[in-house]
Amino acid sequence: MSRFRPSPFTLMDLFAGCGGMTRGFEDTGRFRSVFAVEWDAAAAETYRRNFGDHVLAGDIKDVEEFPSADVVIGGPPCQGFSPLNMAGVGLERRELWREYLRALDEAQPSMFVMENVPELLRSAEYQEFADAARERGYEVDARILNAADYGVPQRRRRAIAIGSRIGAPAFPERTHFPPDAVGLGGTAWRTFRDAVEGLPLTPDEKNWHNSRNPRPVSLERYRTIPGEGEGRFHLAERRPDITPNCWLRKKTGSTDVFGRLWWDRPAFTIRTEFFKPEKGRYLHPSEHRPITVREAARCMTFPDDFELPADQPMTTVAKQVGNAVPPLLAQRIAETLLVQLEAADRELIAA
Repeated sequence: MSRFRPSPFTLMDLFAGCGGMTRGFEDTGRFRSVFAVEWDAAAAETYRRNFGDHVLAGDIKDVEEFPSADVVIGGPPCQGFSPLNMAGVGLERRELWREYLRALDEAQPSMFVMENVPELLRSAEYQEFADAARERGYEVDARILNAADYGVPQRRRRAIAIGSRIGAPAFPERTHFPPDAVGLGGTAWRTFRDAVEGLPLTPDEKNWHNSRNPRPVSLERYRTIPGEGEGRFHLAERRPDITPNCWLRKKTGSTDVFGRLWWDRPAFTIRTEFFKPEKGRYLHPSEHRPITVREAARCMTFPDDFELPADQPMTTVAKQVGNAVPPLLAQRIAETLLVQLEAADRELIAA
């Protein structure tokens, strides 16, 4: 008799986005997505093109009944928990964890994974969700993981909550470390240089490695801060005449605004507007431009064969990339879940 079940474990992705988390699970070769739901129509279309027609483009509240699945994954919208959300956008969506709970009731998975910004774990909503999951027989644990520790060329801290009905939740072991800590048995963090290897410095307009047309004043600002790691403070010192007044007045904080990345360090967190240098450290280490969508996707570990639709606007695709779970981080989590799922299968066969 086969050691493992012949077919993959079934997977359901809630709040699926474009499918970064699904891609990571499927990349193990042992998971198959059977259902997904995503309210943003463009992101749902990207998911469909990469994984098939089993995605519902609409509100999760409109799902009449969730199908059965071995594992449920997904990150409820994070805007309501993000410390960057000063305007309170999306606060009403903090309650969508209740739909996640309904999915657990109807799908009856053995395990689940919830991803979100670190602030989630300090919220009353998360505590209510975790308590309700435990009442349903799940052991629940949560940690804050840095994607760079698992081979993603990006420093991205995210809360990962795992629930299991087949044993205590386990988390992946770190595989990558800061350069001064590689003696712990792993390899050094992957860098921006690693991520963009093979891409031309001048965008070739292929597969979202596209150039943009900055305003003359923006280009002059880029040229004023040519050094790796430089940013708005250097701009203000050298050219106050082309520095926005708000930056001149604000002497502290926002240290990464208009910042250049380093070649030999991981990228900073890729957010949804990485194409705007005024939003963070998104200037190329040596070129006078912000990073491209393809470079950002590489920093997220989206493989080049993952279709980012060419017929969607750049801002729409960028939002999908920035909102995603890095596929490689998802794969490392999936591999850890597999150990428990396959052990449970073996026990069932032995019985």
